[in-house]
Amino acid sequence: MDTKDKIKVAESDLDRVLSFFARADSKASVVLGVDLGMLALLLLNAPPFRTLTILTVLVLLVPTLMLCWSLVHIYLNAFPQLDGGDDSLIYFREIANRTETSYMEDFGKIDEDSYLRDLNSQIWRNSEILKKKFDNLKWAFNILAITVVPWSIALLIMSALNTTSQSLISK
Repeated sequence: MDTKDKIKVAESDLDRVLSFFARADSKASVVLGVDLGMLALLLLNAPPFRTLTILTVLVLLVPTLMLCWSLVHIYLNAFPQLDGGDDSLIYFREIANRTETSYMEDFGKIDEDSYLRDLNSQIWRNSEILKKKFDNLKWAFNILAITVVPWSIALLIMSALNTTSQSLISK
């Protein structure tokens, strides 16, 4: 395979790798929405502050901390480490560090082998970033799935406590 064919394959590979970013981000949006919805429902069902006991706080704290842990992984998914791509003529952050004139001059001077190396470097680096994004997404989803049980128990307990406190207020 000659260099021009390798460049076509590498450009196609880079496009394919970059297309996975949207998939990771759309899945993360779903987990973010569920995390926030569960957290809001839990906190809205918490009894009044003056009626909190140690047990009530613990019942609320476990799922709240777990949901927050899931949210941390969603945050890490949304803001991956973008270092790398030194002197790249493809990587947006490196391009932005140049002036328009220097970018056009450097791109005009690049030979096919250097361009192919830059493409392959970008494929590797973006794959590395994607791996971290999907790893964080997996953590966030797994934590969310595990949280469903303590969250459900907390909602049941909060519902019972709220019913009891409402009947005491009515009397």
